[in-house]
Amino acid sequence: MSHVVAIKDQVEAAVQAALTQVLPAELAGTDPVVRRSDRADFQANGPLAVAKRVGRAPRDLAAATAGRLAASSISPEVSGPGFLNLTVPTATLWRQVAARLAAENLGIAATRVGERTVIDYSAPNVAKEMHVGHLRSTIIGDTLARVLAHLGATVVRQNHVGDWGTQFGMLIQYIDEHPEQTWQGEASMSALDALYRAARAEFNADPAFADRARARVVALQSGDAATLATWRELVAESEAAFQAVYARLGILLTPADADGESRYNADLPGVVDDLVARGIAVDSDGALCAFTDGVVGPDGDPVPLIVRKKDGGFGYAATDLATVRLRVEEYQATRILYVVDARQALHFRMVFDVARRAGWLPDDVAATHVPFGTVLGADGKPFKTRDGGTVRLDDLLDQAVERARAELAEKDHGLTPEEFERVAQAAGIGAVKYADLSNTRTKDYVFDVDRMVALNGNTGVYLQYAHARVRSILRKAADAGVPLGRPIDPALPLHPAERALALTLDELAATLDDVAGTLEPHRLAGYLFGLARAYTEFYDQCPVLRADDDGVRANRLALCELTGRTLATGLDLLGLAAPDRM
Repeated sequence: MSHVVAIKDQVEAAVQAALTQVLPAELAGTDPVVRRSDRADFQANGPLAVAKRVGRAPRDLAAATAGRLAASSISPEVSGPGFLNLTVPTATLWRQVAARLAAENLGIAATRVGERTVIDYSAPNVAKEMHVGHLRSTIIGDTLARVLAHLGATVVRQNHVGDWGTQFGMLIQYIDEHPEQTWQGEASMSALDALYRAARAEFNADPAFADRARARVVALQSGDAATLATWRELVAESEAAFQAVYARLGILLTPADADGESRYNADLPGVVDDLVARGIAVDSDGALCAFTDGVVGPDGDPVPLIVRKKDGGFGYAATDLATVRLRVEEYQATRILYVVDARQALHFRMVFDVARRAGWLPDDVAATHVPFGTVLGADGKPFKTRDGGTVRLDDLLDQAVERARAELAEKDHGLTPEEFERVAQAAGIGAVKYADLSNTRTKDYVFDVDRMVALNGNTGVYLQYAHARVRSILRKAADAGVPLGRPIDPALPLHPAERALALTLDELAATLDDVAGTLEPHRLAGYLFGLARAYTEFYDQCPVLRADDDGVRANRLALCELTGRTLATGLDLLGLAAPDRM
């Protein structure tokens, strides 16, 4: 794959080389601290940062560094207390645009080749509808999977579905005793949700039913054929419902990615026996627990990680430990990500600690809990229905699509009814995903559908419109017989808005590397919003089709083409559609 070196990286290398020449040998390789600037293309703060260590006036050191930059094509200017303002030659910027257009994958380097990353995300429960609580794990995990794979990592997606436990004994027993209650078919998940609530109510109210439900759990765990047959039907029906939601949301998860709790049943006794043999799990009031140094409760007592309960059942910590072991041994993971809400932070800290002490998580394998905040309602509390229930994910998406449809209908769009509906779906679903991904992952955010579908501001719809606008210009150029793909003329001047756009277009690769390192998708969302704004500024100030020179027109069309491709790539990595018309 052809790799284009970013201009910022070229500038950093040049400034670092110049700085090394004017510093003592022991400070060779000092960070030049280069960033984008409002006063030039870039600003280097390295001389100012290191001046005190070498006993020189910052401006003198900056001037000496600037003198050594004379051999490069970069124009330096000493500024303020010792900054360097750096301007890149116009021809360099034009050649960079041409290089990215000509390169495969926009010239983005495959920086994660050789990594095997397992990502555990979404994790709905069998026989229960997906709700707003599943939204963030599903969307964030999927974006991380996309970005890491785009950078060359081998990504193993794992959907740790809740498909086992005592609740299934209760539900299967209730289904068995109420054959008149149908639940298969189109509305199966709503029906199962209702059956589950009815079963729970009967379990709490009728001790005899509770005893029969417990006996059914034993039958399930011991492999009773009839019980297992019903359980498999529940799993299959649920899986179909999950896939329908994933298809609607544009999520990569497939049935092959299912990693249900039941997969680990046979492993759990061995996990616990191994922990006991190593002295990691010990008896605590009849339960087997592991403890992590320094983890104590409010009362100062050590917090237990329960791997086997008093009744002999296994805690979900045992299952999580089994997932770690399998992902290292079977999938050969070099990195494991658990995209689970922030409330589980202590649990995963203890699971990872125990797994390392047991030898299941080697030092060269990174295990990371990727926490996220809560989706809130307008009242600032966790998002609920008016009657206090959980919000179904499908209902939430319906609401967003309906609002997007109304918003788009107010514009003169020129779409056929079928095209309009496709765009409304893309805009509504994209609005929900972008609103989530554009927020800092660890923070809570308010679900405000009117703000989400707005055509202006930091929204998914704004970015989709920016992409559609670019494609519209390119279509108009083709319709007018303007030749596309003409070579860029690097000798032509750059308008300030062209310059800002070209520099921004060069930053996608660094942004993706940043997302892969920090696991924070909002950095990509913020980059795309900045790119869309830079393109709007360019569009407003630099005529493209009406340019008064063929060379200028060709260069500006090249900027449009690269903007379109960059936006489409970024939107796809966020899991958003990029319509050509809106």
